[in-house]
Amino acid sequence: MEKIENGRVEDDNVRVCSSETADGGEDVYSSKESDASSADHLVILVHGILGSASDWRFAADQFVRMLPDKVFVHCSEKNMATLTLDGVDVMGDRLTEEVLEVIKRKPHLRKISFVAHSVGGLVARYAIGKLYRPPRTGSQEDLPSDSGEEETKATIAGLEPINFITVATPHLGSRGNKQVPFLFGLPALEKLAGVTIHWIFKRTGRHLFLTDDEDGKPPLLMRMVEDDGDLRFMSALRSFKRRVAYSNVGYDHIVGWRTSSIRRNSELPKWEECLNEKYPHVVYEERCKAYDPEQCQSVVVEDDGLDEIEEKLVTALSRVSWEKVDVSFHSSRLRFAAHSVIQVKYQYMHSEGADVIQHLIDHFLV
Repeated sequence: MEKIENGRVEDDNVRVCSSETADGGEDVYSSKESDASSADHLVILVHGILGSASDWRFAADQFVRMLPDKVFVHCSEKNMATLTLDGVDVMGDRLTEEVLEVIKRKPHLRKISFVAHSVGGLVARYAIGKLYRPPRTGSQEDLPSDSGEEETKATIAGLEPINFITVATPHLGSRGNKQVPFLFGLPALEKLAGVTIHWIFKRTGRHLFLTDDEDGKPPLLMRMVEDDGDLRFMSALRSFKRRVAYSNVGYDHIVGWRTSSIRRNSELPKWEECLNEKYPHVVYEERCKAYDPEQCQSVVVEDDGLDEIEEKLVTALSRVSWEKVDVSFHSSRLRFAAHSVIQVKYQYMHSEGADVIQHLIDHFLV
């Protein structure tokens, strides 16, 4: 396993190719045949609500330029535009099919990673729950003679899970206080949004505000912090070598800092202006170890402003380790567009977020 060192120089001679797939997605890869044939790491980029494959185009190009012989990038678009209103589960089913189609087209792939923006992070978490394949049980004698040791480990769609990275994703939903900043933290507006959000964002809105109660089941986001029957959500998340949450500390009017960084109010850190000149907008980094179930149950935070459901989500997601990267565009002229700048949605408009993409790739396990 190789880790890309900070400061790796981009090869100016690398040419990036892209091709649209039958499902409307986009493959991005090196133009050199030797690079393309040796790239065995599939990187799935997932856009957010009302988005498209082009939202991640800048990041896709940077991935291939910096890791031309390592990665094959696929920008998902099975859930483009208004299809993102169909619900996290429906979108997750579509993403599952899309990933399997890519792997079928590229049988040489051996590893897989996800990088997802906003609601796309929840869609990716749902999809990996469906794509998860548990370790094979039994002794080596019980395995086929051509079975290697790696085949006894958990996989995602038969590939080795490496990085699971979310960018401004509402892991705790949007129902809590100040989880949707443009509601100004006013309880009356937040309560009104909870009962009207489905008028605008359909089933996806219900899932985000945890108002879905289909078939008498708990809200979907609550089910996604456990292994729910054949959907092995937490086992899948745990199978990745690393999990990373990038979050805006402010000026993201769509997704609040607490929900995107999987923290309680009391856990939100004090951040510095800049940690590294190379990444001027990265203001805090933290490696959070996994709590075991007994530790999680014993965590009691008094008067932290979280309701019971949000506390359960934080506790459950803390059972796996996370790298948390906090980002601030407070001095940017486009700070009020932080939700898009953090992923460089439009290259020429949101270029100030390029250092965040650089940080993401520099720390990417290949």
